[in-house]
Amino acid sequence: MTTASFTLQDFDAAAFLRDYWQKKPLLIRAPWAQWFNPVDPDELAGLACEPLVESRLITHRDHAWELEHGPLPETRFAQEARGPWTLLVQSVDHHLDAVAALLDPFRFVPNWRIDDVMVSYAVDGGGVGAHFDHYDVFLVQGLGRRRWELGALCDEDTPLLAHDGLRLLAEFEATEEWILEPGDILYVPPRFAHRGTAVGDDCMTYSIGFRAPSRAELIEAWADDMVSDLSDSDRYTDPHLAQQDNPGEISVDAIAQLQGMIAETLLDRSQFARWFGQFNTAPKNPEIDWKPEQTAAARDIGQLLADGHSLIRNPASRFAYLREQDSAVMLFADGHCFECTDDAATFAQAICQETELSPRHDLSSDTLELIAALYNEGSLGFDIDA
Repeated sequence: MTTASFTLQDFDAAAFLRDYWQKKPLLIRAPWAQWFNPVDPDELAGLACEPLVESRLITHRDHAWELEHGPLPETRFAQEARGPWTLLVQSVDHHLDAVAALLDPFRFVPNWRIDDVMVSYAVDGGGVGAHFDHYDVFLVQGLGRRRWELGALCDEDTPLLAHDGLRLLAEFEATEEWILEPGDILYVPPRFAHRGTAVGDDCMTYSIGFRAPSRAELIEAWADDMVSDLSDSDRYTDPHLAQQDNPGEISVDAIAQLQGMIAETLLDRSQFARWFGQFNTAPKNPEIDWKPEQTAAARDIGQLLADGHSLIRNPASRFAYLREQDSAVMLFADGHCFECTDDAATFAQAICQETELSPRHDLSSDTLELIAALYNEGSLGFDIDA
């Protein structure tokens, strides 16, 4: 069960969204009711050695940047005199409850926009160089100190260094600079140039990133999914074809009909909504199997609830829902879609809002079947599973 708890105090989320979100950076000094570092360096290094955990080691040596992808051998961290280095471990919130709890204070942004928590550890002088991101990020200082420098807005024409694995700025001029202490937060909107450098050893930073799908990504993924359901017999027709003055011309009417064939399919809002819910909640790392060793039937779920056990969302799972007509909802979990009505719809909305839930034990059979399906996929667990 998650025992870690983080609470922002004297933070006006509505004012932040109005004045800063995707507009300008904001430094927030020590806003926590109580701050503690949720993962120690050794535990982070252990995750970087795991084959199904995405990690990178970045070293700055002889004015050049070196990139090494994980899994990393344990002996790698014992090596010395290789220049300032930084370890980056992706999706740490999927593996450690205390890090997952760090997301809760930022849920004034819709859950579907949240990506993951990347954790970095750096020795003195370590960093990843000046760069910009296409997404919003909250940079929470966990341990030690880090100097953050912010620069100008960037775009696709901003010059980058020649490097196969890192998108680093060829030129960077800082316009603002701060040193963050443990518990401090720096919010950086998309496309702002920034550079972080460890000041002293044992510097840990938690990067809470948000998903921002590109137009190209959406079109490509939606089209790929949609094409598989289209009939090959659904073709262009022109039963009222009239003779043209020039047979080499593609007529305006033909272009309109051809484009209409595409637009009619692409603009099917109901189909797109269902697809996007599944696309957006698809597991970040599908190679990791979170399914329980033993499956449970609806009656098993009912008994566990009757015994007073709480349901807990898998931190690696993504949940979202869409409202339909007549109070029904579509629940999306880890790429799956569930049609929910009555108390199943109520449960679906509740589990999307809360990471831990204690529902009543007299739920309908449909709701118990839903919970069983989510449990057997590894999307939900009980407080006794740990």
